[in-house]
Amino acid sequence: MHRRSFMLSWVGAFSAGAPGAANLAPRSLVFPADFGAHPQQRIEWWYLTGQLWASAAAASVDTTAPPQFGFQVTFFRSRTQVDPAHPSRFAASQLLFAHVALTDVEQRRMRHDQRIARTGFARAGFDPADTNLTLHDWNLARSGPAHMSRYATQVRSPAAAFGMRLQCEATQPVLLQGDNGWSRKGPNAAQASLYYSQPQLSVNGNLQLDAREIAVQGRAWLDHEWADALLDPLAVGWDWIGMNLHDGSALAAFRLRRADGHTLYAGGSFRPSGGAPRIDAAQSVRFTPKRWWTSPHSAARYPVQWAIETSSGSFEVRALLDDQELDSRASTGAIYWEGLSELLDASGRRIGLGYLEMTGYAGALRL
Repeated sequence: MHRRSFMLSWVGAFSAGAPGAANLAPRSLVFPADFGAHPQQRIEWWYLTGQLWASAAAASVDTTAPPQFGFQVTFFRSRTQVDPAHPSRFAASQLLFAHVALTDVEQRRMRHDQRIARTGFARAGFDPADTNLTLHDWNLARSGPAHMSRYATQVRSPAAAFGMRLQCEATQPVLLQGDNGWSRKGPNAAQASLYYSQPQLSVNGNLQLDAREIAVQGRAWLDHEWADALLDPLAVGWDWIGMNLHDGSALAAFRLRRADGHTLYAGGSFRPSGGAPRIDAAQSVRFTPKRWWTSPHSAARYPVQWAIETSSGSFEVRALLDDQELDSRASTGAIYWEGLSELLDASGRRIGLGYLEMTGYAGALRL
């Protein structure tokens, strides 16, 4: 579809025609190898979001209660036009970007930060063998056997006065999106990615807010996706949700959006707790805006409440804070909305929590 990679508007132009660029094709995903980076592909991202509750170290929290915090940690990798065989150590054949954000529901505030660097010189790097990303002193790394992944992330932003040290442990198997990991993102068959998710991650760790240290527990969702070409010329942006349901189920849905607001392409999945995933055909997913919010920062107008229909049922998604817009023009070049949201069933009962992402509302994205 989708998301993080499409935000790389100028990077996409910079990457076009990269020497030796591979054409992605359907294949079976293999773990743990596919937890690692795929530098032969143009674009790739690891995207971790979740909801948190303050907790005593040994006490369990009620994950059906309203969350106190939401968080995002995203690493992007982009292959450039520079030949990977270039002899100079300064040749920027790969770039890394990272976005971090923390939503404080009680304070009605979102803090965020961003970074960018070329790989190398021990300042920025990735590992083709496993998830292991470093950008200055920010990091995201996986450990453990393939069926029991453990993710650790540590980020700190002195400028925004916040930080996170979180450990996320798998409670369910990897979820392959699309056709066994081959995820169509448009009407053209080449517009696709290899894509898996790890929903229902159990989270423990600490937040740093100003001078406070807060022990937290929670739930998280991780996406890892890589591709060569995705965004259709008619698409200006996309809308996406990843929701952990209270009963252990997982719901994902997305749509690519035309300039007139109509859907160009859509998809998603639903995996009941302990069951097999159901993959949505493009025609079975429908996003209908219910309430709009206008950003005082960019003047972009975002739907912060949605009715969403899938083959698994009808749902409503509502932002828990309207102002969760991120200005990433200093790194990926885009302004987008990414925020903690709740999932309601047809009767209006909260049945899950997760993240909503919306791009292309502050200006069309282009690759």
